[in-house]
Amino acid sequence: MSDHAKSFAEASLHLRKVDPRLKPVIDNIGVCSLKPYRYRFALLLRSIVSQQISTSAARTIYKRLHALTGKGQPSAEKIMQLSHEELRSVGLSAQKANYVHHLAEMVLEKQVRLHKMHTMTDDEVTAELVQVKGIGQWTAQMFLMFGLCRPDVFPHDDLGIQNGIQTIYELETRPDKQTCIEIAELWAPYRTVASWYCWRVLEMETPDGPW
Repeated sequence: MSDHAKSFAEASLHLRKVDPRLKPVIDNIGVCSLKPYRYRFALLLRSIVSQQISTSAARTIYKRLHALTGKGQPSAEKIMQLSHEELRSVGLSAQKANYVHHLAEMVLEKQVRLHKMHTMTDDEVTAELVQVKGIGQWTAQMFLMFGLCRPDVFPHDDLGIQNGIQTIYELETRPDKQTCIEIAELWAPYRTVASWYCWRVLEMETPDGPW
């Protein structure tokens, strides 16, 4: 068992004990299966592609973009070889094409040090990522959770998290940001794992996840 798998197994056990509402959810879904995603540039690239469009549309556009970059995972070098028009041709908006190029530029100029982020604090990672046009707090949080498997990240503004909490806690209305933060205090230091269960609860009704 990897260190991350062991940590998340312990987290699942901890959350069962501290939150009676989460216990049946964890029992039904099983141990959190998050693991680090090694292709960090590709993960951020996909996050930009996915903004403000449906999951199915994002998958189609990213698949086309991936094909355009050739064999292997997309990289900053490969993206910089593509013109603005070529990026637009796969379905990216003009703005997103600019964002994609800016991400590649920042990585190549070592303003965003993806290769070092596993050694950096959550705040340091976030500070570097939000320098990129098109990357904000939410995208940085997703990168910390899905790219680096940081255990205690809580994206309180995420609609899926709010809907998941509403389902798990059987609330009449979707909770606001402050209510979510207060509920999540119980989950520390494993708010990433609890958030994962919030998304999985929704996936029991629909196959689409946050990314």
